[in-house]
Amino acid sequence: MFSKAFSLLAIAALSLTLATATLAGTPETEHGVTTIHLDQYNGYFAARETLAGLEPGTYEFVITNKAEKVVGWQIQNAATHEQLDMFPLQPGEIGTSTVEISEDGFRYRCPINPTPWYEVGVGT
Repeated sequence: MFSKAFSLLAIAALSLTLATATLAGTPETEHGVTTIHLDQYNGYFAARETLAGLEPGTYEFVITNKAEKVVGWQIQNAATHEQLDMFPLQPGEIGTSTVEISEDGFRYRCPINPTPWYEVGVGT
């Protein structure tokens, strides 16, 4: 009985994981600019598009503050830590950040409601 219940639970968890993984869309590129949507919650970011397989180029990040407090957006070159953009976002506010991403990749975080750096490689 325990084994059957455990198996059903494992199958349900795997199905949920696979369903969630397929929800991330492919970033769209229009006029040479690739758009990435990020929702910022209390302590983490959720990407609407996959961040895997990105190439160097121009990106527009659309960040939505879904926390119920002021948060921030900070993006840097992953290798040099050169600041590419940074700004605060009021609750419910949407901000955009258009930056040039090199083969170094990039990293982003919230400096106000500290989140860990999200490190993203490109061209890999």
